[in-house]
Amino acid sequence: MKNRTDLMFLPLFLFLAFLSGCATKTIEEKYTFFSLAAPEHYDVWVEHLEFEKPGIRHWRWPGGSVTCCWKGPDGPFGSGGTMSPFPKYIGIQWFSYADQKFYQRLIILPENLKKQMQNPAQYTTSKGTFERPRDRLVIGLAPGGTIVLWIMNQIGNEIEVARFQANEIDGDPSRYKAATEQYLEENGDYLDEHGIPKTGW
Repeated sequence: MKNRTDLMFLPLFLFLAFLSGCATKTIEEKYTFFSLAAPEHYDVWVEHLEFEKPGIRHWRWPGGSVTCCWKGPDGPFGSGGTMSPFPKYIGIQWFSYADQKFYQRLIILPENLKKQMQNPAQYTTSKGTFERPRDRLVIGLAPGGTIVLWIMNQIGNEIEVARFQANEIDGDPSRYKAATEQYLEENGDYLDEHGIPKTGW
């Protein structure tokens, strides 16, 4: 029997899938990329991650564990994949180990985002300074249901492009009992000292 949160999420994407029709890709469209990130010590488990370009394609990505990174020398960055074609909608549902809550949001990407990601931006390596589009979208997930979107081509030249507040939804945290116990073994002392900020991310 499916969990109630899954059942709540399903009608939204059945509707989008109905709009999308057959899935096709245009050869002319260049790939863009995405990554999932979370603040260090505030791990999440992404249950559902789906992309939609109406009338063209609707697809899913196996999210799973997201442990890092929100900022600093390793962020914002994380595991991810390609987005082709460039979507209009991103649907995401996750469980936060820190606050033991489930969150969900249908993200409507800004109209000019694809064009903004195509603009060249400087980045520097040991071989010099170069230009390349900010072709990676980073989806940051924080306690309290905060979602932050950045675009970048290299850590350090990211720019924030949007913020959203996810909806808290019903769910049974005991489904993640074993994973939560392991998470607290590794991060419990940090949480005791720093708490679980719900704002200011």
